Amino acid sequence: MSLIELRGISRVYGEGPTAVHALRPANLTIEAGTLVAIFGTSGSGKSTMLNMLGLLDEPTSGDYLLEGRNVANLTDAVRSEIRCKQIGIIFQSFNLFPHFSILENVCMPMRFAGLERHEMKDRASMLLDRVGLGGRLAHSPSQLSGGQCQRVAIARALANNPSVILADEPTGNLDEKTGNEIIEIFHELVAEGNTVIMVTHNAEYEKMVQRVIELHDGNVVRK
Repeated sequence: MSLIELRGISRVYGEGPTAVHALRPANLTIEAGTLVAIFGTSGSGKSTMLNMLGLLDEPTSGDYLLEGRNVANLTDAVRSEIRCKQIGIIFQSFNLFPHFSILENVCMPMRFAGLERHEMKDRASMLLDRVGLGGRLAHSPSQLSGGQCQRVAIARALANNPSVILADEPTGNLDEKTGNEIIEIFHELVAEGNTVIMVTHNAEYEKMVQRVIELHDGNVVRK
């Protein structure tokens, strides 16, 4: 069974002649343990697809099967629960809480999942050590570089041991060297059995991933 299966999934904003077809009906399957890059120019539909994969947006039509369960048209509460437990999201701008320590930032998803305090702290410490920040648990995001902040965001995305990790332009705010280090972490995660799907405009990454999905004008033109 595929980790993700999209069947005729689409997203249309508005109605009638002014409707915007952000994503035209698409069929895709993604296997577990894969590093996937979604490419496309601005307005191609790549962010729309990522938002639907992350249950941040609801499809206009079609089915989205995540580990065999159709999650396309669920209530907001159920979608939030699935996001919390099965989907880790990494943002270009990190989206860390500036007044919390990085340990507290990584603990946040586990709070929503109902873990005990000592469990949260132990797992957050382990994950931050995993991304090379084990000695900075009490630091705030403002005390870290951009690359270090993105490492914190990766640790946070892994907090609840999700089925899939989604990354929206995860290297967009980083220099080339630091960006390549982030891609290397993704490779390590995939080698451990994780699944990473990232949106990027950087063509250099095409040769660094296992699979490329390309969109143009809302259409999947390569998969």
